Amino acid sequence: MADNDQNSEVKDSPSVSASYLEVNCISSSKIRRFSVGTEAGFALNLINRKINDGLPLALYIEAVKEGEEPISFGPNSVLICHGHGWKLQTVTEPEGGARARASARRRDKYESSPPGLDDLHSTKGLLPSVIGVGYIAKVVLAFVLLFVLGAIFTLALENLPRLLLFINSSI
Repeated sequence: MADNDQNSEVKDSPSVSASYLEVNCISSSKIRRFSVGTEAGFALNLINRKINDGLPLALYIEAVKEGEEPISFGPNSVLICHGHGWKLQTVTEPEGGARARASARRRDKYESSPPGLDDLHSTKGLLPSVIGVGYIAKVVLAFVLLFVLGAIFTLALENLPRLLLFINSSI
């Protein structure tokens, strides 16, 4: 009797391959497939890149089951299937939310970047926005000091044989 219950439970479960997981994108209503062991942050990045303009971006991925508390995946969490009835889906902020607008602005800002550059590795925020007179003066001073130091070492090395002869002759 117990075997029959287990077999019927297996037959009732949807046919999900052990080689991939499906994540339902709430914004675009599309299902994306990822291999087992994919990090949630990577999956979220790919999902957000394929979302059309005007749709809210996904904030994170969660596993949901009717009547159960959702399970949220952090950016470094590995995506796994929690069993029968559990489905993976993205979570978005309601349209017009502050975070959605900030994400859209950030996405527009990086659209001019060459393809393949990750937003996290961009150096645009690290460069000084205005190069002032003080910055240029420091660079010129550094070059002057570099050449002065080079001239001192050159003179010292040119006169080293004379210095050694003088020391030897005085002994």
